[in-house]
Amino acid sequence: MTTDVFAAFVDVLAEALDEPGAKASDLAARVRLSRSHLDRVVATAAGERPGAFRRRILLERAAYRLLTGPGHILDVAVEAGYGSHEAFTRAFGRAYGVPPAAWRGRPDRIRIDAPSGIHFHPPNGLRVPARDKVSSMDLLRTIVDHHVWLLGRMLDEAATLTDEQLDTRIEISVEGIDADPTLRSLLSRLIGQLGMWHAALAGQEYDFSVEQGESVQSMRRRLDEVGPAFAAEIGELCAQDRLDELIVCPGENVEVYTAGAMIAHVITFASYRRTLVAGALHDAGRDDFDGGDPIRWITQAR
Repeated sequence: MTTDVFAAFVDVLAEALDEPGAKASDLAARVRLSRSHLDRVVATAAGERPGAFRRRILLERAAYRLLTGPGHILDVAVEAGYGSHEAFTRAFGRAYGVPPAAWRGRPDRIRIDAPSGIHFHPPNGLRVPARDKVSSMDLLRTIVDHHVWLLGRMLDEAATLTDEQLDTRIEISVEGIDADPTLRSLLSRLIGQLGMWHAALAGQEYDFSVEQGESVQSMRRRLDEVGPAFAAEIGELCAQDRLDELIVCPGENVEVYTAGAMIAHVITFASYRRTLVAGALHDAGRDDFDGGDPIRWITQAR
């Protein structure tokens, strides 16, 4: 409950930065709490009461304005919610050790030390520290999870299309990748790519013939099996720091790659093919999936 209320307060605070007259009681009303209740919650979560929290953020923004704008100091003071040059100078001096005119001449840090770690973020937002530590390996695993999830969503839409729509050639300008691609062939190759590397990790050969004219129903069955399995394998490789492990790809011409190189290969070509699929689905009147962009999915998955 405390975390939810504090998050709501931070959202309201960000929205109210351009309202110099807003008071702590106004912010409390916007999160539907009494002033005293909000004071307790914010002080517990951030180590500052709402009024002091807001004044600090506005002072940090004022320092940014002094650094980047040619405006008069009084204009910066008014924007920060101060009614006079003198009041702003006193507050700024307590926070930064020197008056605003001197700071502007020899600028130093913009951020004022705060236990919450939440600070003004130019040009007009807030930077909130992560709740949990996310490593590069965590992000890599999330990217793979998003890829598997997005393929499933794309198959859901493809299942509603006609064979003519699935088999219409997609015109592209990149040579050497997927000759004469169609929505059907791209989706089948995207899933086949997971199946191919899943087989390689197991030291087995992959049967490419399954991708010839494959139905969407067959693709769905394959994705349901290989998608979670491939994602789990990537998670294990990351968790055990085995991304330099060698993968031997059997076949007529045996090739050897590192696990990290394999993942980079999968995501690189998958993003290219997914973009084409998203465009083809959009042309067919289906959701365009933001072009396959993972930015919202990864943010919401936190």
